[in-house]
Amino acid sequence: MSVFDASEVFNFAIRIEENGEKFYRLMSEKFKGGNLRDTFNFLADEEVKHKEIFAGFLKNRELYEPAESFTGEYLEYLRSYADGHIFTKENAAYLASGKIDSEKHALQFAQDREIDSILYYLEAKNLVRDSQKQAIDKIVEEERRHYLKLLQIKKTLT
Repeated sequence: MSVFDASEVFNFAIRIEENGEKFYRLMSEKFKGGNLRDTFNFLADEEVKHKEIFAGFLKNRELYEPAESFTGEYLEYLRSYADGHIFTKENAAYLASGKIDSEKHALQFAQDREIDSILYYLEAKNLVRDSQKQAIDKIVEEERRHYLKLLQIKKTLT
């Protein structure tokens, strides 16, 4: 069994939150009308808070031995998920190119990223010590509320 350093999971989480903040700030500038700008700014601020929580975890990390079929299995899974699905470079290029052209499209894209983040954090929770699981559960709940908030706003646009 390999010894796992959870810092990599936390570094991925920090990157997810940083990219989420950038996305929401960009969308708040692109869609300045109504409540949407305030919502995107609120969500960006939430991402900053989450980043700070994960940065705090990095300061107090410890080695952990996850149950794996082969050495590095779980970490490789999380790495590929984080790099391939959540605010990836491809997604950043998508945003930068202006392909998000409507409020509804921006909201759907944001909802998809919130779901991706939830799934990542639920999986990552299996790799951290018990004392950190409650904080991750709290972040997952906040991400779920973000998803529902985005859904509620999107319904008002139809």
